Amino acid sequence: MKKLYLILAVAAVSLLAVACKKDKPNDNIGLQLYSIRAECSKDIVTALQGTADAGYKIVEAASYNQGEGTFYGLAPKAFADLCASKGLNFLSSHTGGPDPNTTSMEECLAWWTKAIADHKAAGCKFIVQPSMPRTAYESLEGLLKYCELFNQVGAMCKQQGILFGYHNHNREFETMFDVNGTQTRLYDVMLANCKPENVFFQIDLFWIYRGGGDPIEYFKANPGRFLLWHVKDDLEVGYSGKIDFPEIYKHATLAGMQYQIIEQEAFGEGIDPYTSIKMSCDYVKTLRPE
Repeated sequence: MKKLYLILAVAAVSLLAVACKKDKPNDNIGLQLYSIRAECSKDIVTALQGTADAGYKIVEAASYNQGEGTFYGLAPKAFADLCASKGLNFLSSHTGGPDPNTTSMEECLAWWTKAIADHKAAGCKFIVQPSMPRTAYESLEGLLKYCELFNQVGAMCKQQGILFGYHNHNREFETMFDVNGTQTRLYDVMLANCKPENVFFQIDLFWIYRGGGDPIEYFKANPGRFLLWHVKDDLEVGYSGKIDFPEIYKHATLAGMQYQIIEQEAFGEGIDPYTSIKMSCDYVKTLRPE
């Protein structure tokens, strides 16, 4: 009888934990500032205030200038401090250096050494390469050269307390290479050749579907490798009805998701940018990572 009571007690605690997890507010949501790129170029202070007012707690940059060592025209710490003054955490940044297929590895790593130092000065926790040039899609050798670079950059980032990742578009799922006689998606080649300890993957939930992939299948096959998500739709997130976001969010723990970052390519007709990004944020707040 005591054993039965113990089993029931453990089950009750487990159910309570699940219920609490589902009831926990999902409000630690980021915005990729590319979404409001025109507003950022006009007045970054106003753009960040509008982002905070729309309900965001995190920002991901898209305007790092390696030559000047600036973010949106500001020194690293100045930009991070400006974000903090608006209640925003400068968590992540999209940037990419020279092509290792046309530039020596030594020059590539020198570029990244400075970039990493600037991001560390800003207190940035994640650096994400948002895309690759055509050389990565033209041959398996060209792609593997990028994997080699990413592994080295990821190791350099780790030494500075930063995590390095790669963000997909549709072409990573549409491009196929012959790997030992088997036609293999470019994205799968990257997953196989980028070391998990050095490179994570920021999965873009819009572009993977556009390329013919299934994020849930990738989560199952590569658990724990997708630390950041780009939550994206045709326009405002959740309004097209094309992507089953609630179902995807049931696999957040399996994927390894730590942060969700909304990105918009455009806004609905007649909807101003700040109202639009608020609509996306309000929708994502209704989702429950499981």
